[in-house]
Amino acid sequence: MSGFSTARQKMVDGQVRTNDVTDRRVLDAMLTVPREAFVPAGRQALAYLDLDLDVSEGAAKRFLIKPALTGKLLQAAEIGADDNVLVVGCATGYLAALAAKLARQVTATECDSALAAKASDAFAAQGLANVACKAAACTEGDPAAAPYDVILLNGAAEVMPEALHGQLKEGGRLVGVSAESRPPRVTIVTRTHGEFGHRTLFDAAAPVLPGLERAAAFVF
Repeated sequence: MSGFSTARQKMVDGQVRTNDVTDRRVLDAMLTVPREAFVPAGRQALAYLDLDLDVSEGAAKRFLIKPALTGKLLQAAEIGADDNVLVVGCATGYLAALAAKLARQVTATECDSALAAKASDAFAAQGLANVACKAAACTEGDPAAAPYDVILLNGAAEVMPEALHGQLKEGGRLVGVSAESRPPRVTIVTRTHGEFGHRTLFDAAAPVLPGLERAAAFVF
């Protein structure tokens, strides 16, 4: 077993399972997809640590969210084998690669075009033919491939991403960290008969996605 394989097993056993992730398909995906392949070479030693991992290349900070939260989001999303999935703010694509192991088709968006290119390269290197990455603002989603059964946020939102709600299929669900109030919590938004229902699942923190920040308060 290579060092990374051992670290991957320890990540799943020590961080993911211990945080109530029991879905066998999610655990198998996390054991299969090499997280280090989505991390800049100089930071690969950090790939399996319990942290939001900075994979930025440009000015804006971009992250792979903690492994435990990654697993919990995927489990909460209940991705089916026939589902069409959107991953918003994918950074270098790790969450989207995991979703691609679970879904029929995955579209990933990333506002940093250089990172979007890295994600596309990583998907190709892993032989993942059912996932594509596009450079797009986190607020936009990707209407071209909508509607989606599942939308996953690879980070937190301090404002309601209304445009994304409109890209949900009837019966679809959006899962992500809502940081509109304190403490931040993972919420699931479901679309039923054109109406949107919101349900809080558990407390969790993640870096806020670019474009989904709260507007700065005006100070006199």
